[in-house]
Amino acid sequence: MPNIAPVWKTSGLAVWYATLALSVPPIRAQSTCTLVIHVDGFRNQKGHLGVSLFTSPDGWPEKNDKAFLHGPHPFSGDKATVTLDVLAGRYAITVLHDENGNHKMDRNFLGIPKEGFGFANNPKVFLTPPDFKTASIDVACPQTETSIHLIYK
Repeated sequence: MPNIAPVWKTSGLAVWYATLALSVPPIRAQSTCTLVIHVDGFRNQKGHLGVSLFTSPDGWPEKNDKAFLHGPHPFSGDKATVTLDVLAGRYAITVLHDENGNHKMDRNFLGIPKEGFGFANNPKVFLTPPDFKTASIDVACPQTETSIHLIYK
């Protein structure tokens, strides 16, 4: 009967690769942090709450296709709490009380918003939305909470 035991051959290169593999620290997956967004000031129970997170000024604040995260969330009463799992970092946040559910800010013929909106840090809003930096917060683990008050013009 022939010898079928495995034959192990090592070369200097194989030993070098094994040593290198053992000396490199393992890559750890980044854990997610919990971001809790409290929104208050709904004027009625119509529609849903749109929440958008941006990681850069590109598209800020209304181009949801450029948002890091965007989506509708249900609410009841005049308050809502949205809980998201995200990586630690800086995010600009905008919210919209999308009363008619069309996933965009509706405006009147003068360009004034017809639906409620708000931003992280609750900056004063006059004729234009706040810049990205003004509406940004740092999200850290394990949890970061922020409150946004809706504005109706």
